[in-house]
Amino acid sequence: MQEILTTLDTIFPMVFILILAIFLGTEVISKVPTVLHTPLMSGANAISGVTIIGGIWLVRQAAADDYSILIIGTLAIIFAMINVIGGFKVTDRMLGMFKKKKK
Repeated sequence: MQEILTTLDTIFPMVFILILAIFLGTEVISKVPTVLHTPLMSGANAISGVTIIGGIWLVRQAAADDYSILIIGTLAIIFAMINVIGGFKVTDRMLGMFKKKKK
């Protein structure tokens, strides 16, 4: 029981920061004008790149029987890759809007 309480005591601040970051990020993104979405997306891709590297490092350093760390690291890599791929798709679509159409 003491282990569970110690673990919860350690995890609670991280969960609180994650929830706060989600609300803050949603609020900030909703206020961004459409003209700035492409530069913002490139910044988000850079941050997601750091998250991918961190997830790879976390999975690499975890013990083979530490399933919670392996799952968290794998989820970080998957979600960051989804964000990077989506960012590139959105940027490509927006840049495609500025290309001249063939007649």
